[in-house]
Amino acid sequence: MAKDLFHNNVKIALEKDGWKITHDPYQLRYGMVDVYIDLAAEEAIAAEKGGRKIAVEVKSFAGGSTISEFHTALGQFLNYRIAIEVSNEPERVLYLAVPTDTYQMFLRFEPAKTVIKRYEVRLIIYSPNNEVIDKWIE
Repeated sequence: MAKDLFHNNVKIALEKDGWKITHDPYQLRYGMVDVYIDLAAEEAIAAEKGGRKIAVEVKSFAGGSTISEFHTALGQFLNYRIAIEVSNEPERVLYLAVPTDTYQMFLRFEPAKTVIKRYEVRLIIYSPNNEVIDKWIE
């Protein structure tokens, strides 16, 4: 299983943001197959934030076609969300992590904007160079 180009950058950014990485990757059994979501994390200070749990699918969008990569990322996201819903941790919330430049130049415009809203895709917008999270979009 290959890790995304910016996998470690997002992992570091989550840790800087106060998250404890609990799984790398987060493996789930879904029907007859195993799925591997890039990361799973819990907030390090559970008393202050209520012990939220997340899973993060990291995407770099470094290939040739942004729209094609978006289609692939969306398909994975939707399948992984269902796998989490039927797992033993249905409270874990799935996020799609995307670089800031991809969000600025593509995801905040049509048609991606409508798709993200319709399918309730939660986003983590990250800076790969600075290894920080720029924005959380619920």
